Amino acid sequence: MKALFVTSEFADFAKAGGLADVSAALPRALKQRGIDVRILMPAYQGVFDKISSLSVVASLPGHAAIEPCLIGESQTHDGIPVYLVLAPSLYQRQGTPYTTPEGYDWGDNDLRFARLCLAATEIARGIEGLDWKPDLVHVNDWTSALTPGYMQWTGLEMPSILTIHNLAHQGVFPADRLDALGIPHDAYRTDGVEFHGYISFMKAGLIYADRVTTVSATYADEITSDHLGSGLHGVTRGLAAEGRLSGIVNGLEEGWDPSSDKHLPFPFSAENLKGKRANTDFIRTSLCLSASDGPLFGVVSRLVHQKGLDLVAEIAGHIVEQGGQIAILGTGDPGVERMLLDLTRRHRGSIGLIAGFSDTMAHRLVAASDFFLMPSRFEPCGLTQMQAQRYGALPVAHATGGLADTIEDGETGFLFKDFSYDNFLGACNRAFETFADKGRLDAMRRTAMRKVFDWDEPAAAYERLYEEVTGIAVVRPVSLPLARKTLAAPAREARASAA
Repeated sequence: MKALFVTSEFADFAKAGGLADVSAALPRALKQRGIDVRILMPAYQGVFDKISSLSVVASLPGHAAIEPCLIGESQTHDGIPVYLVLAPSLYQRQGTPYTTPEGYDWGDNDLRFARLCLAATEIARGIEGLDWKPDLVHVNDWTSALTPGYMQWTGLEMPSILTIHNLAHQGVFPADRLDALGIPHDAYRTDGVEFHGYISFMKAGLIYADRVTTVSATYADEITSDHLGSGLHGVTRGLAAEGRLSGIVNGLEEGWDPSSDKHLPFPFSAENLKGKRANTDFIRTSLCLSASDGPLFGVVSRLVHQKGLDLVAEIAGHIVEQGGQIAILGTGDPGVERMLLDLTRRHRGSIGLIAGFSDTMAHRLVAASDFFLMPSRFEPCGLTQMQAQRYGALPVAHATGGLADTIEDGETGFLFKDFSYDNFLGACNRAFETFADKGRLDAMRRTAMRKVFDWDEPAAAYERLYEEVTGIAVVRPVSLPLARKTLAAPAREARASAA
């Protein structure tokens, strides 16, 4: 089984969000299961600082307004081949994979990611200079979702899978870009790329991919609703009815282990929680918070509307009045950042904010927290709630998407159903009540820390999907360990299986 995994982010070389972590972890888990998986991604400016070697293996022609490019081959430290789309004028810029240093979308993002999609299509077809051809193409989010469309329009018969990591980001561009992108005019229709008078890369993937997955079973249900379907609920409902839409919850990378985490000044474990308190005191000092015997509520998040941080701002006064403190790490929307900065000024010594991101500080803040605030309006999967549970920080979260699928209410965290201040307040009050009962608090912490969030079961689910769409059986390596069972509730396992 040979799979081309197409992504705009890969944590080893370029990261803007959770997609990068999944793109690094899932292919590795698939490789362990005997699948020859190879990555295709753009060669951003920062990538060249992180690769150890690079060989140019192919030259691809332009198409319409999409410029020619070279294909470079490198590999990860553990031997996964990575193909890089070498187009300096498109990718070698300062900023993130998607935005300028000022935070605005690049004006030519349609061409930048159409180039990635077209390269994926050409590699799938087979190109001179590359002695490898996949059996299927696995694309991720809107940035590579035009690939199944190009495959269809050029007559390439090869299975494709689209994984939706966040349906709210769709890659929408003006309709007059059809010719520039080399999209046939007869594809501009309601059962093609047309989306309310625009072109949607994401819709192309939904329409033309053989199968569509999301990153949790609950999110797969949610995106068929008017409320969370982001205008594409008609398409997703059709996919669900045809049996072409499913949810596979993400796993958590192995580095999140509080007993061996090199980022932590004080390691700890479910069997010995002493180091957790020492990490809490360390973070309080780092963020200039007052000494306290009360609970520390953590937030590690992109500072965007989706994450419900306005609810955090609303409830912050109550948390402080009850003797709690809040530590926040994140970057994103300037307006959200200003809101949180104002919060810290009004509650000096009780609320601390680090406006930015540091992987080391993320690990330390998670380890230090007693509870973790995650009132997301929607959350396709989420990784932070898994990280928090592994480190004994009980999530206080909105029961949506992957949060609902990975947190057991009253056992490993606290869920509230309807997105509102009152419901969030009730969940936070339950956290305070638990903090006052040390026996219950420690029992919940240990239950959360013993949960298994590895990639064994998600990779097995993707393997079955690969076999289904290709008709090819994966040859299992002799040394493959047996997948471990998670500690999910039986009802949740049944729901995931049905999805």
